[in-house]
Amino acid sequence: MDKSVLNDNCDVAIIGSGPAGLAAAILLKYSGIQKVVVLEREAEAGGIPRHCGHPPFGIREFKRILTGPKYAKKLVETALNAGVEIVLKTTVTSLGTEGELSLVSPEGPSQLSAKRVLLATGIRETPRSARFVSGSRALGICTTGTLQSMVYLKNRIPFRSPLVVGTEIVSFSALLTCKNAGIQPVAMLEEKPQPHVRWPIYQLTRWFCVPLLLQTSIVNILGTERVEAVQVSDENGNVREIACDGVLFTGQYTPESSLVRESHLELDPETNSPVVDSFGRCSDPVYFATGNMVQLPRNQARVPIFYLAENLPNPVDDAGQCWSQGRAVAKNIVKDLN
Repeated sequence: MDKSVLNDNCDVAIIGSGPAGLAAAILLKYSGIQKVVVLEREAEAGGIPRHCGHPPFGIREFKRILTGPKYAKKLVETALNAGVEIVLKTTVTSLGTEGELSLVSPEGPSQLSAKRVLLATGIRETPRSARFVSGSRALGICTTGTLQSMVYLKNRIPFRSPLVVGTEIVSFSALLTCKNAGIQPVAMLEEKPQPHVRWPIYQLTRWFCVPLLLQTSIVNILGTERVEAVQVSDENGNVREIACDGVLFTGQYTPESSLVRESHLELDPETNSPVVDSFGRCSDPVYFATGNMVQLPRNQARVPIFYLAENLPNPVDDAGQCWSQGRAVAKNIVKDLN
């Protein structure tokens, strides 16, 4: 996209080009908003679904079953056809008052002034370093997002027999990615006495012949150049080794809210999300937020509660739910501008 749209003004600037951001941009254009700019730091728009080579995506949005990459491509095409301006390889470095955004791209720094700004930066998985898992820094340690990016975007296989840590919905998405790539996990670990998801979702471990070890936590990663084994501890404190060539950390998502943390916007310390009202509006009324970066308490879950195990955190919203949330907040922005 031509960077001439920067150092300029727009009606609405959207930070993030995942399902929530693109859905909002499309609805804004269809509602008659003249200049809608989506800012994306990656070289390609579409968000996390670009990395998910398996179905089902698109049932709610396009009334058909698509893989993640095809779904992302269709969202981007729909946005461009609607007249949305998508600016790639552009990172927002600060959020100013009155919708003043500081940006940086390969062409250098720039500014963009927007009447309204929509934050749709999504979430990120907690990596090994933030989980305080000791051991070597051997090859073969990654998160679900990294695995899917390597498999679906780069045609690379990081391991053949990894240990999977976590039992959230994304953990089972990771199992599907492993199956598609010919990877056979040696086990799936969960610290709690039950999986994060209900039956029948966790039965995928049986279908894929992956042992599910409950009340078991990872203690240490062994190996020099590459992961060779892990030490795990059971509910009685007994430690044993499991041979593997990689460790796949899944879930434990946290909102991607570093921009909010460094800005004048109010941040909820409990959820690490921007504080929003019932319209998705932040503490500065020029700013709105939507999608998975806005986390709610369990009793306000947006996902069907029957998917969730008791007394465990909410999983993240899927692409279709983020798409719906983006549209809902976009309607509020249209009313606000009018």
